[in-house]
This record gives sequence, structure tokens and C-alpha cells, in this order.
Amino acid sequence: MYKNYNMTQLTLPMETSVLIPTNDISRHVNDIVETIPDNEFDEFRHHRGATSYHPKMMLKVILYAYTQSVFSGRKIEKMLNDSIRMMWLSQNQKPSYKTINRFRVNPKVDALLESLFIQFYSQCVKQNLIDDKAIFIDGTKIEANANRYTFVWKKSIQNHESKMNEDSKALYHELVTNKIIPEIKEDHDNELTKEEIDLIGSHLDKEIEDLNQHINNEKCTKTRKQIRLKRTKIKKYKKQINDYFERKYRYEFQKSILKDRNSYSKTDHDATFMRMKEDHM
Repeated sequence: MYKNYNMTQLTLPMETSVLIPTNDISRHVNDIVETIPDNEFDEFRHHRGATSYHPKMMLKVILYAYTQSVFSGRKIEKMLNDSIRMMWLSQNQKPSYKTINRFRVNPKVDALLESLFIQFYSQCVKQNLIDDKAIFIDGTKIEANANRYTFVWKKSIQNHESKMNEDSKALYHELVTNKIIPEIKEDHDNELTKEEIDLIGSHLDKEIEDLNQHINNEKCTKTRKQIRLKRTKIKKYKKQINDYFERKYRYEFQKSILKDRNSYSKTDHDATFMRMKEDHM
């Protein structure tokens, strides 16, 4: 004997809230958003054009989707048609993915999120879930939600910077030897600083300007061709110097983020990479 199953039997739709458990996370999302005072939503009110979706509903839908690790506007739109919890939170309203994306990038939402965080924090304190005096972590390693393929390794920076320093010193010696630029430092063994690399670039710019002036004033075609060849070579040096300057700045910026760590994530500078049991790297 089977349980009754009949796809052709007409049934009345049931109230969606009945199907959701009392301790479900969607109910918590609903309760927290409802604690925001109504006057906080006045900025979204307008008196022209078509009626808009209520910001409370939009906020509930987006926050619940985030709790389920769904961040794409199209996937949130799909959840509104598939998920009973989303149908309840939206009361069967169906904003498109464009509407969802426009809402969450609206500058007015920032003030709402700040108010929401305060309400969330107050509720946690009221329910004795956290202490309002101090919050700390006892050395526990917590997995971040950063993209796993955005790593920056300290060793890699050191290797690339060391190679770049050697190349920039070699280029500096070549420029000085060929008398293209004057000497700008006494100790040739030390690496070039950002300021010194920038100064080399300034000297090369001046040299290129002088050659341009020389080309304009020169009448002899053969001589003009020789000057152009020299200018092409100096422009190549200038391109290398610009590359060294940008890389020098980038490496110093990356090291300032790293400090005493061995790695960090480009999308979450506080996250440090470590080997996990199930490692995709």
C-alpha cells in the first residue's frame, strides 16, 4: 500500500509560513529586519512613476540568500521562484535580478546595513549570545570566505623583487656607462629606491625631449634617421624604467600588507592562506 499521491487532484494553496519551522534562519532574518524603524526607509520613498518594491522585502530576500551562500542576482531571482522561504519573505513578489542588483548597490542601503548591524548586535547582547564588553578569538583558525585563487605569497614577492632589483641596477649602470644619464648615487651596489628610479625616468624624459628638438631642427635626412634610432632606444629604456617603478611600488605595497605573514588574499587582506585537509591549490 502506498501513501496517497495524485497529481490531478486540485488543492488549495497553503499559507507558506505554516511550512517554515519556528527556529528557521529565514524567521530570524525577518525578525531582525523588522526591528529597523520605519523612518529608516523614508529615503527610498518616491511619489513619481511606478510603485517600487518595499526595501524591507528586498533586504530580507538578499540577506537570506547570503546566509545560503547565494550572491548572484540571477540565482537570487531563481530562489524567489523555487524556495518556500524566499516566497514567504517576499510574499510571492518576484523582483528581477536587475532590480536586486540595483537595490544592493544603492548608496542608501549603506545606512540601512549600519542600522541593521546595530540591531543585530543589540539582539545578540540581549539574548546573552555575546558579551558587550569584549569580543576576542582564542587563537582559533577560522576559514575565510575569500577566493582561494587570489593568493599573494611572500616568497614569490621576494624572488620577483630581487630579480627586478638586479635588472634595474644593470640598466642603471648601462645608462651611466653610455652617458645617457648622470650618476645619481655613489654606492652602485645598493638597490635603487622608488625615488631614484623615478629620477632616472625624469632624466630619460628630458633626453627624449632634447632629441625631439634636435630632430625638428636637423635638416639632414641621414642625421635625423640616426637621431630617431637613438630616441627609439631611449624610449625602450624609459618603458623599462616605468615598469620597474610600478613593480617597486606594488612590491612595497604588498609587503606592507603582509608584514610578518607569509601570504594574504587579494580580496581579503586579513586572510592568510594555509593548507587544508581538502586543498584545491
